[in-house]
Amino acid sequence: MNQRLRLTLMTVATVVLLGVLAFVLLWNPDSQPATGAVKSGSFAGALRPTTPPASFRLRDEEGKMVDVARYRGSPVVVTFLYTGCQNDCPTIAQQVRGALDELGTDVPVVAVSVDPAGDTPASARRFLARQRLSGRMRFLLGSESDLQPVWRSFGIAPQAEGREHSASVVLLGADGRQAIGFPISELTPEGLASDLRLLGAGQDAPKS
Repeated sequence: MNQRLRLTLMTVATVVLLGVLAFVLLWNPDSQPATGAVKSGSFAGALRPTTPPASFRLRDEEGKMVDVARYRGSPVVVTFLYTGCQNDCPTIAQQVRGALDELGTDVPVVAVSVDPAGDTPASARRFLARQRLSGRMRFLLGSESDLQPVWRSFGIAPQAEGREHSASVVLLGADGRQAIGFPISELTPEGLASDLRLLGAGQDAPKS
């Protein structure tokens, strides 16, 4: 083997070795796409577009004013329900209750009415009692003009004749901004509890 060929082979071998070394040093398994269960440190729900911090005030089923801005510093569960719903709303309520049980601590949870004509303080109290969420979820009520800005800010279509409302759960981060969203098809107690932990649930959360 002549000197020139030997030098060429040594150069190629060196380049290949450096390439392998760079791959080993730079490869990060956590950056690879998820293939099944949610990996530690990643969210089960979908990241929401950046929005201003949520800011609305509505009365709950007991007639008490709820100012969502007062929950800053803690994750907040926001969902959209109506008391006459027979399918999606009870399902969402039970998934949220399961998540709170899984989490082992309560965080602020608010359900915003999507049927202002049909939802009343009495029907909201009955709904919460049936779902065993009295004292754990606050059902926020109001007129259509009161509720429209909230629906709009969360991208929610309210209940209407011939159309079912948007069935979803949104988690606010401690800064009050929309952080994670769950359509009902992706909502599980385990996933919801996991994302609440990642958002800091249980760290001196304000009481709801």
